Amino acid sequence: MVSDNSSVTSSNRSPSSKFGNSFTTRIFSDVAGDITISVDGESFLLHKFPLVSRSGKIRKMIADGKDSNISKLELLDLPGGPQTFELAMKFCYGMNFEITTTNVAPLRCAAEYLEMTEDYREENLMARTEIYLNEVVVLSLEKSVEVLSTCETLPPIAEEVGIPNRCVEAIAMNACKEQLVSGLSRLDCASEATELKSGCLEWWIEDLSVLRIDYYQKVICAMGRVGVRPDSIVESLMHYAQASLKGVGKYQSWNPVRMKPSPGIGENDQKTIVETLVNLLPAEKSSSIPLSFLFGMLRMGIMVEATMACRLELERRIAFRLEMVSLDDLLIPSLLTGDSLFDVDTVHRILVNFLQLIEDEESEDCGYESEGLGSPSHGSLLKVGRLIDTYLAEIAPDPYLSLQKFVAMIEILPDYARVIDDGLYRAIDIYLKAHPMLSDQECKKLCKFIDCQKLSQEAGNHAAQNDRLPVQMAVRVLYFEQLRLKNALSGNSGDGFLSQKISSGVPSAAMSPRDNYASLRRENRELKLEISRMRVRLSELEKEQMFMKRGMMDKSGNGKTFFTSLSKGIGRIGIFSGPAGGKRQKSSRKSRGSDGKTGRSRRKGEVKSMFGVGLERGGGTKRPFYRDYLAIWDTV
Repeated sequence: MVSDNSSVTSSNRSPSSKFGNSFTTRIFSDVAGDITISVDGESFLLHKFPLVSRSGKIRKMIADGKDSNISKLELLDLPGGPQTFELAMKFCYGMNFEITTTNVAPLRCAAEYLEMTEDYREENLMARTEIYLNEVVVLSLEKSVEVLSTCETLPPIAEEVGIPNRCVEAIAMNACKEQLVSGLSRLDCASEATELKSGCLEWWIEDLSVLRIDYYQKVICAMGRVGVRPDSIVESLMHYAQASLKGVGKYQSWNPVRMKPSPGIGENDQKTIVETLVNLLPAEKSSSIPLSFLFGMLRMGIMVEATMACRLELERRIAFRLEMVSLDDLLIPSLLTGDSLFDVDTVHRILVNFLQLIEDEESEDCGYESEGLGSPSHGSLLKVGRLIDTYLAEIAPDPYLSLQKFVAMIEILPDYARVIDDGLYRAIDIYLKAHPMLSDQECKKLCKFIDCQKLSQEAGNHAAQNDRLPVQMAVRVLYFEQLRLKNALSGNSGDGFLSQKISSGVPSAAMSPRDNYASLRRENRELKLEISRMRVRLSELEKEQMFMKRGMMDKSGNGKTFFTSLSKGIGRIGIFSGPAGGKRQKSSRKSRGSDGKTGRSRRKGEVKSMFGVGLERGGGTKRPFYRDYLAIWDTV
């Protein structure tokens, strides 16, 4: 805006106008001020010559004026306001002042606004601020954070100049360098490196908490691109949430009334912060995110009424590690008036996500060797079953808890998620005691979820004497208690019917189809391994048989030669010699020879039978029984 008034009275001068007189006294002592510039209501009495020599905008405004003797100008929306304009005028007059991290961004934007470029004077304000940004600010993470925080109050011209983006990239790169330095130090000295690493992480994580949420989001995204560790990012997110969401939505368990928001932060800002922090969580299934932080963010999301997508993302992340959750984590207060004390719907959705993970695992080819890292196994399902039973017992005394929600939490778990139903029975008994107005039909509907075969002896005895249970339930309990007693008296090992059901060879109800398949695969491998061992042992036995056969043949041949020579020698001596005697001796030798052959053949048959070798019949060999056994298992 240009004014044609050529005179300004001294009585209308502001303190800034006096500051203009100090310029005049110092630089142009014999020349009075000839132009007044107004910035956000503050006036500056200055001289045209030093201004037009450095500012292209002021030169154009004066040149475009109707009167060549224009004496008043008004600058609208000057970045940084009067304070920054005062520093820019000092620069025009050649006065020395220090460029710092707090004023470099406003000065750079003011230089852009006033067009103080190299086209009008060398080493102008734009060039001076660029030198400071490039040689001082971007080389330091701390200075980059300080400059970025000052951009929060600047107009969009700061984005056009690119100061925030340069600071964001500088913060990310310097954080990555700090991480590399700490890693190298850890290689040199593990103990000292741990302290160095924690110290480095602490200072820059704390510095980032002063940033506005949109700038903080840009910094975290840039850190992820350059390779900053996910655990460092998680620590920063936790610290930022703690610093920016203090006192958000504090509730009393008996009267959930929302408290006032944190000072300086509106409810909309709190909602934006929660949703942004959830979106910034590392994408991978990282165990570095504490469950307490996830549940804390979930509670905050409920309090500030975050989007359902934000809450579902937190519930999905919790479901990946549901077996590690404690009971206190699941006790989320409900905010709806007239509803139950605890948010059962949220826990139900978390449980649905967890069971969906198991179903996805079962749909894949999941041998016992191919279980994915982080995937819920049957062991984790049993832990979750015990956790949910404890949770049901905790919420059961709530008089406002509807039967529909209570039943939904019970029936969502499969049968094999519970080895015994003692915890479920306890929760149902507490619910029946806290809700005496239930009809008989509702009691029957609730008690049908209890498997009497899976009750321990103590729980069965209690249920048999529990007058809150329907008569049919008590009869079933007594029936299975009788079976248990009968099995115990008959000498069967184990804890009655339940023990037989769980420890039998057939797949039990406490095992999932996935684990049944894995168990069969495992047994198959073990049997094949045993068959391989049998084959090795068989080959060894066949070799031993061959050696024994050869040894026996050699011994039998040597014995025949010895006795033949001995008989001939005796015959030649003729002590009892005579013709008849010689014939008797020959016939005796023939008889002994035939007996020896018969005995040896009998022993060979015994040896062959011992090692499973078939006897020769009809010119063929009988197939050994173990060959059929091996052939059967080769097809498994």
